[in-house]
Amino acid sequence: MTDDETLRALRVSADYQFGAGVGNVLFPPDEPITVRHSSGGRPRQVLAGDVDETPGSPAGDRLVTYGTDGRFTLGQTGARRVQAALSPPSSRVVVGDESEPYVRDGRNAFAKFVVDADRDIRPGDEVVVVDECDRPLAVGRAELSGAEALAFDSGAAVKVRHGFDAA
Repeated sequence: MTDDETLRALRVSADYQFGAGVGNVLFPPDEPITVRHSSGGRPRQVLAGDVDETPGSPAGDRLVTYGTDGRFTLGQTGARRVQAALSPPSSRVVVGDESEPYVRDGRNAFAKFVVDADRDIRPGDEVVVVDECDRPLAVGRAELSGAEALAFDSGAAVKVRHGFDAA
């Protein structure tokens, strides 16, 4: 499979996971994208730009990692692109100001601080944690559905993979 064919397939997967049209925003056809493959030939990491594959060369901006389960985990650049492609609150969990520094620092987002969430979120979904002004704070995996994140007063709503630097 060529890289162009791989990218077409990854765009379809992104549309399925995040919503129609996200694949073209996440992996724009007119932008150089580097796909790193596993030893078995599966796409593993997708990076923005042309990346020099020479050992010791700087890595590109990670858009996503493609898991063996066929789902994407988002990097910071990928999360920002998904967020830009979807209107709020799609694929988002909104937290209040009191938890912002902790979430930005990479700590989990707890349900008691959730002020809004996409009602279509299911446990295990990849989500962007944002503040009330829709600024990205972190990216991670939903531990609760969107409705549960709003209803519960305790427990982790999102297991944060990594926080974002303040913009």
